[in-house]
Amino acid sequence: MGLKTQELDVESAEASCFAGNLAWLLYRAHWALASELTAALEPLGVSARGFHVLQAALSGEHTQTELAGMVGLDKTTMVATVDELERVGLAERRLAPHDRRARIVSVTTAGKRKVAEAEKVKQSVQREVLGELSAREGQALMDALSKLVDGRLAEQAECVTPLRRRTPRG
Repeated sequence: MGLKTQELDVESAEASCFAGNLAWLLYRAHWALASELTAALEPLGVSARGFHVLQAALSGEHTQTELAGMVGLDKTTMVATVDELERVGLAERRLAPHDRRARIVSVTTAGKRKVAEAEKVKQSVQREVLGELSAREGQALMDALSKLVDGRLAEQAECVTPLRRRTPRG
């Protein structure tokens, strides 16, 4: 049996082994889509994470902590992301009027242009991915995921051992 055939057998076994596992399906779909979006945004000089932070910041006056919660980032990752966005002139921090310890993240004019460009790229990737489904299936998937994220999956469960989004560099 050739290497290619073995790889296909492993992929097939993996897919059938986890076919009814919602967490696995969402995890695989997330990472595949996240990597595709990241690759598509690279020519614009913005990461998918940076794009999502900027997009969330455009929705109102939010502190770094609020944005971290909206986007789903831990504090350290959020600080590093905003540092990078500031460094390239897409965002800036200013003192929050209600709490001088907190910082509001605002999007610069250049950041607004970048979000508009990145939104077109995101829409294109999303159209391509959902193009694998019928229009009805695609809409049903988006509606179902929105319902889950707004409802049952709106909050993370408290874990004794916290989930890690990636392996720490050592």
